[in-house]
Amino acid sequence: MKIAYITYNGSGKYLPANDFNEVEDLLPFLQRKGLDITAEIWDNPGTDWKKYDVALLKTPWDYHQKYGQFKEWLDRIEALGVQLLNDFDTVRWNMDKHYLAGIAQAGLDVIPAIFLEKEWKGELLPLFEKLQSGKLIMKPCVSAGSRDTIILHREEAEKEAATALALLSQGDFMVQPFMKEVQDGEWSFIFFNNKYSHTIIKKPKTGDFRVQQVYGGSITPATPLQSYIESAAAYLQQFAKHALYARVDGLIVKGRFMLMELELVEPFLYLSYSEGAVERYYGALVEQLGRGVVRGEK
Repeated sequence: MKIAYITYNGSGKYLPANDFNEVEDLLPFLQRKGLDITAEIWDNPGTDWKKYDVALLKTPWDYHQKYGQFKEWLDRIEALGVQLLNDFDTVRWNMDKHYLAGIAQAGLDVIPAIFLEKEWKGELLPLFEKLQSGKLIMKPCVSAGSRDTIILHREEAEKEAATALALLSQGDFMVQPFMKEVQDGEWSFIFFNNKYSHTIIKKPKTGDFRVQQVYGGSITPATPLQSYIESAAAYLQQFAKHALYARVDGLIVKGRFMLMELELVEPFLYLSYSEGAVERYYGALVEQLGRGVVRGEK
């Protein structure tokens, strides 16, 4: 079985926790295990996709900047009979943060959100009232990291409106209450084939809200309560139970895990932060390949 290891024309910004670098070392590791797997940049016009049986998404980290092109690429390789990990239906559903509305409607705990469509021209103040918060986070529905993410303040709403409306001229956004619990850390639960693997906590630097390392955030391994693991697993049971890989990101609010994002497209998996994680990833991949058919579920 010939596998394309899907990446992009760029470089990652994650720092490994030990001598295993997920961005640089995972592909050689899989090759040493005997897999017939080759790196391919997803938007390389010279790639002959017909020669591949499976496309394994790993680091196509610019897809949100080339959203239409990425969707066309998915359609093209699907038409050629290439299978995708994660599967096509799951990836398409997960690329746009509107999916969070469906999870909330299913009754699972999600940080509240209001979705603002492109060219929205409304008033900001009612958003603070609806979300019962004096500070809001506004982020694109199609994005990665904290790109184009801003904080809105009730007392500065009139002044900040111009910035918000300028962003809304570019695409759909969602607005959520600013959660003070982010200072305690954003939890990421990583699963392979719906089996729990490991957890890390990301904390922002003092005075910031962004947890990514590129903004000065820190990452540490964590041992969560079993109840938190079960809460994180519940999202996968209902919405991604056949996913090879999944990262469930959220906050602990008054003792409950609340979802921020369910990462099923191209999440960094923090494989260097847990002993045996890379072997668990490999084992899950082999299990998926052994099934012969990648199952959709949306």
